[in-house]
Amino acid sequence: MNKIKLNEQESNTEWKAQLDLQFSHSGERTILSHRKHYGPLQVQKPFYPEPNGACHVYILHPPGGVVGGDRLNISINVNPNSHTLITTPAAGKFYRSAGSFATQQQTLKIAPKGILEWLPSENILFSGAKTKIKTKVEMSCDSHFLGWEISCLGRPAAAEIFSQGELDQSFEVWLEGRPLRIERLKLKGGDPILKAKWGMREFPVIGSMVCVTENTGLVDSLRGINETSL
Repeated sequence: MNKIKLNEQESNTEWKAQLDLQFSHSGERTILSHRKHYGPLQVQKPFYPEPNGACHVYILHPPGGVVGGDRLNISINVNPNSHTLITTPAAGKFYRSAGSFATQQQTLKIAPKGILEWLPSENILFSGAKTKIKTKVEMSCDSHFLGWEISCLGRPAAAEIFSQGELDQSFEVWLEGRPLRIERLKLKGGDPILKAKWGMREFPVIGSMVCVTENTGLVDSLRGINETSL
C-alpha cells in the first residue's frame, strides 16, 4: 500500500521540460535571437562580461532538483560567427528515485565559425538516483567547441556514498556527421568499479573535458593545466 502511494506521488510530480535557444551574430556581439521553453527550464537575461561580445547565459531549473520520471530536453543552436558561453548557477541535483529514471538530453549544434563554450556546473547524484544524461554536440566545419560534463556520485560532504541507483551517461562530439569522440558510462550503486584501483578508486567525481578547435595555443594551454594538476 505504501509503495503504491510512493510511486503515485512520484508520477504526479514528474516534470517535462523543454528549452530551445538560438544565438546569432549582430553588430559587434552575439545575441540570444530565439528562446522557447515550456516547463521548469528557463534562462537569465544574457550578459556580456568579455570585451569580445560573447553572449553568456545561465540555464535555470527553478525546482532545484530532478526526480525519477522527470524529462529535461535542452536544444542549443549557435549560428555562424556567434560566440556563446552557457553555464548553470549551481550544481544539478538528481534525487533518489522510487523506480523511474530521470532523463536529461542536451543537443548542441554549432554552425560554421560558431563558438560554443558549454560549462555547466557538476551534476550531483544522490544515492538511489536513477539517471540518464545524454549530451550530443553536432559541429560544422570551422566551428569551435569547449565543453565538459562532470558527475558526483553521492554526497561526499554528507558522507553519503553512491550505494544504490544507476547512472547511464553519454557524451558525443560529431563533426560534419563524423564521430570525433563518443563516451558511454554506465554505473550502478555499489558496483566494484567505484572502489577498484582500475576504476574510480573511491573518488566520487568523474568528468570529461573536450576541446575541438583550430586554436593550437588554446589546446596547448589546456594540456599544460592538465599536466600541472596531476
